[in-house]
Amino acid sequence: MWELKIAEGDGPYLYSTNNFVGRQFWEFNPDGGTPEEKEEIEKVRQNFKDNRKKGGFHACGDLLMRMQLMKENAIDLTSILPLRLSEGEQVNFEAVTTAVKKAVRLQRAIQAKDGHWPAENAGPLFFTPPLLIALYISGTINTILTEEHQKEMKRYFYNHQNEDGGWGFYIEGHSTMIGSALSYVALRILGEGEDGGDGAIAKARKWILDHGGASSIPSWGKVYLSVLGVYEWEGCNPLPPEFWLFPSAFPFHPAEMWCYCRTTYMPMSYLYGKRIQGPITHLISSLRKEIHPIPFEDINWNKQRNNCCKEDYYYPHSFLQDALWHSLHYITEPIVKYWPFSKLRGRSLNRVVELMRYESEETRYMTIGCVEKSLQMMCWWAENPNGDEFKYHLARVPDYLWIAEDGMTMHSFGSQLWDCALATQAIIASNMTDEYDECLKKAHFYIRESQVKENPSGDFTQMCRQFTKGSWTFSDQDHGWTVSDCTAEALKCLLLLSNMPQEIAGEKDDNARLYEAVNVLLYMQSPISGGFAVWEPPIPKPFLQLLNPSEVFADIVVEKEHVETTSSIIGALIEFKHAHPRHRKEEIEHSISNGVRYLEETQWYNGSWYGYWGVCFIYGTFFALRALSSAGKTYDNNEAVRKGLKFLLSVQNEEGGWGESLLSCPTEVYTPLDGNRTNFVQTSWAMLGLMFGGQVERDLMPLHKAAKLLINAQMDNGDFPQQEITGVYMKNCLLLYAQYRNIFPLWALAEYRKRVW
Repeated sequence: MWELKIAEGDGPYLYSTNNFVGRQFWEFNPDGGTPEEKEEIEKVRQNFKDNRKKGGFHACGDLLMRMQLMKENAIDLTSILPLRLSEGEQVNFEAVTTAVKKAVRLQRAIQAKDGHWPAENAGPLFFTPPLLIALYISGTINTILTEEHQKEMKRYFYNHQNEDGGWGFYIEGHSTMIGSALSYVALRILGEGEDGGDGAIAKARKWILDHGGASSIPSWGKVYLSVLGVYEWEGCNPLPPEFWLFPSAFPFHPAEMWCYCRTTYMPMSYLYGKRIQGPITHLISSLRKEIHPIPFEDINWNKQRNNCCKEDYYYPHSFLQDALWHSLHYITEPIVKYWPFSKLRGRSLNRVVELMRYESEETRYMTIGCVEKSLQMMCWWAENPNGDEFKYHLARVPDYLWIAEDGMTMHSFGSQLWDCALATQAIIASNMTDEYDECLKKAHFYIRESQVKENPSGDFTQMCRQFTKGSWTFSDQDHGWTVSDCTAEALKCLLLLSNMPQEIAGEKDDNARLYEAVNVLLYMQSPISGGFAVWEPPIPKPFLQLLNPSEVFADIVVEKEHVETTSSIIGALIEFKHAHPRHRKEEIEHSISNGVRYLEETQWYNGSWYGYWGVCFIYGTFFALRALSSAGKTYDNNEAVRKGLKFLLSVQNEEGGWGESLLSCPTEVYTPLDGNRTNFVQTSWAMLGLMFGGQVERDLMPLHKAAKLLINAQMDNGDFPQQEITGVYMKNCLLLYAQYRNIFPLWALAEYRKRVW
């Protein structure tokens, strides 16, 4: 049976900055579990499969994790009977209190021993295949992945295959070439035959061939398939490693790129510069025939460079981008093959290796995320298959693998800190001290232990990094990459906990740590717009987006400001100002004022705000109204608040809930779910936005109707059902936050109980 391990790590190639607090990984124990437990696991797996066949939700319920932690924590979840409200019955205090109490108790039951809330953070279908490619070409696939790992990975791919035979960019998406070709290759690497999966493989192959074959895969996919050997590097647009030798005065120095963009294209440039390709095995020879409509040797690779399947195309290349690529392909690349230019290629590759090594070491070999992780593994295998770097990378592979009832996938790297900070605030909002028990102490421990205590080593600015001391990451301290809104929400938690008795919240934190967090937040603000960026200060060069080399993502070239991050930081700075009124007083007040101005200026004509990291306008509007409320902006004194409330009320559906389609994100037009269905997470966001905006003082009926829906939706154990995915990034890719379905309904009902009753 699969067992989730928390805060553990052992072996010569694993190390940590804080004893692995926050580390979460799955391990298969063939002797684990009772027959009854194993039977229950098979039951939930079958239920998911049956539900998917009937058109049910793609997102898992994270049930394997929940089953284990509920057993370990042994908290009674069913002794409090739920109160259901009939069609004509009004919400009452007893029903709300019962629902909140059950939700808090559920949060205690699924909290890990180190204080965080484990969860899947996945959904994109291009995460796992590159990892399998790296393991396959290096010959380590059967060393790192047991038979059980491979079995569960196959389960995941089959569970999320679309009816037409293809796979989407993410698990709720229409079929695309990048999802289909990579998933097909992954299944074949995992041992599935050409006619495997009861015909599913053949169906997938037909979809690929019917849509032009794998040569029409977007540019990222071309790189992966080139490394595997089922595509040729001549069919890739140039990714010259010489880019990393640009002087700092250059208008587009690599350090100015958005961090995820540069850490992705850094290893890609190494792979391209060396034309890395794995061994041509029998499987590779077979795949060359299976996924291309014409013989492999007859493909005109030069014509494939800009060939992209129309199902994948979201962000068209600019004329400038294509002109740059053509120049590099026809002029630069032929020249660098010859001396003395070949010396420059060698020097640039050495610089890339230096940067990759630094990135690996500073993240304890996790790297910034799963995309870079797989690419770096390919690079280090090519650099030295028996070297320590590759072995360190292999040791951290389990950190990226997550299993649920739908199978095993590679997830982003975990949302431990983000989920912990939000869950902590939701629990505090309940005011149910009798239900807290040790829960807040544990959460406080996790947040405190996860703060980044030091800057990256050495001269980090020369290694394309910024200062990090005092920040929090998205996941754990070992990861090391600053995330501004995670820092803000964590700081807010520490400030809230400092106002609570020590026997409930634990020891208070050193003020110096709080001051360091404020340093990070102020650093992230744009002096021009007043908005705050996520990982590093925003780069005011929007014209550089014209150089976006990706066809599937928007806005990936430079760091930019966002509504949600700005909102989180405004709230944290205001809380900090109340607790520490003298520290950097004028700077903080100026920062808050500019942040509020940014929110008011970025409000859309219909009163909403665009949410970049959640679906979508409801998400952004919730965050903006929360921040404006904390800044003293009310319905009575602020036009933006009035317009925000008007928007939320205008999109409430007939039964009293809210539900927004993922289509809102790429189209940037508010789109309700089909049939105007209700999504409980989005309903919770809307409720919170309304309450923060002052709806309680105006008209309670919209809140009563929504609260009734949430109360009746709550399951007997205090959980809420998993519906559509509500996380998103780069406008075009969904990301499952499996804890959202617990955190936000609890938070909404807790605030509703506190403010209304």
